[in-house]
Amino acid sequence: MKILIVGTGYVGTTTGLIFCEMGHQVTGLDLDENKIRSLKEGKLHFYEPGLDALLSKHVAAKHITFTRKTEKAVKENDLIFICVGTPQDADGSADLSYVKSVAESIGKYMNKYKVIVTKSTVPVGTAELVTQWVSDKQRTQIPFDVVSNPEFLREGSALQDALKPDRIVIGTTSETATIMMRDLYKDFECPIIETNPTASEMIKYAANSFLAMKISFINELARLCDKLQINVNDISKGIGLDHRIGPHFLHAGLGYGGSCFPKDVNALIKTAKENKVPLSILESVVTVNEEQPHYLIEKIKATLGDDLKNKTIAVLGLAFKANTDDTRESPSLKVIERLLQEEVQVKAHDPIVKMEESPFLQLATIEETVAGADALVIGTDWDEYKNLDWTGIKQLMKQPFIFDGRNIIDRDDTEGFGFHYLGVANY
Repeated sequence: MKILIVGTGYVGTTTGLIFCEMGHQVTGLDLDENKIRSLKEGKLHFYEPGLDALLSKHVAAKHITFTRKTEKAVKENDLIFICVGTPQDADGSADLSYVKSVAESIGKYMNKYKVIVTKSTVPVGTAELVTQWVSDKQRTQIPFDVVSNPEFLREGSALQDALKPDRIVIGTTSETATIMMRDLYKDFECPIIETNPTASEMIKYAANSFLAMKISFINELARLCDKLQINVNDISKGIGLDHRIGPHFLHAGLGYGGSCFPKDVNALIKTAKENKVPLSILESVVTVNEEQPHYLIEKIKATLGDDLKNKTIAVLGLAFKANTDDTRESPSLKVIERLLQEEVQVKAHDPIVKMEESPFLQLATIEETVAGADALVIGTDWDEYKNLDWTGIKQLMKQPFIFDGRNIIDRDDTEGFGFHYLGVANY
């Protein structure tokens, strides 16, 4: 099957390469010349573990090609996946301008029947909009179908999620499109849910919102555990073993971030408001998440003093979570922003993220970062930060304070080396 992937971010590139693994011929389309040049050379323009080797393999085998030529790409492929971004608008809704642009281009250049698949995360009702956008730009009326096929990839483990998905959701009212999508996914061993486009779109938003809710639930509970001096990790383990709850997304910390959860929760809330249905639970989820980085700041001030001016604080981790270079809505950066407001000298380190311009000092090594620091903050749960040379770190720091915003460090170990350790209800 010849497949066109529009958008070469981690979702589009991962999706395309998985289809290559399944034996299909894939074309990646993007208007960014630098991205296309990099991908043609077998180099990713983002960080995603394991994906670079797969890209090199299929570029060399010519199973995947990349282009900026929209007309040619649309005409030569029967199955078109829309994998462009849907960033958050100022009012909290999803910005569909990129999706609309792609849909209009498909309509303009369509030469025969196509199945158009929205893989991007889009609000309920987008499939109908895509249908209209494509139709409006058609020069002659050519039949096509629109399918909602949301992605459930986690940044940092997108490859494994794509190879072994929990489920595949296909939303369409067309029997022809359903047969084509069944054939596309016939080699995947997981449940396949066939539904209509609006239900498919809602499934994606509901899934991300529920996971965000679990994170905010355990973070809010951690604040009570802090007051009662209860180890929240024990609580997470105790309730997570209940199969009705499960252990995932119950790790207390700085809150959720990234390109998905924040905007998807807000977009669902916006959709609910437009339909005059309050989603008070999700509104509370957002509130808790916004407060969580500030909760750590209050811990720092309670320990080092209310006046943090001219203190030096080292922050380890800039990405919103480990195994990605994505800093969008990163809780660590929110902590840094507050520290800078307190006129703290911030020194930061991340094993992958390199910020060209920042109001803080980013250093190449952990040792340089912690040297002369009054406190150390763990902002991202990178494995590199779990078992540091604490003897050496302590000798370099001005004061031995650790604020573990991710609860990844062994409290007993660090206190054994003479550190004052404060996690998020991590006793």
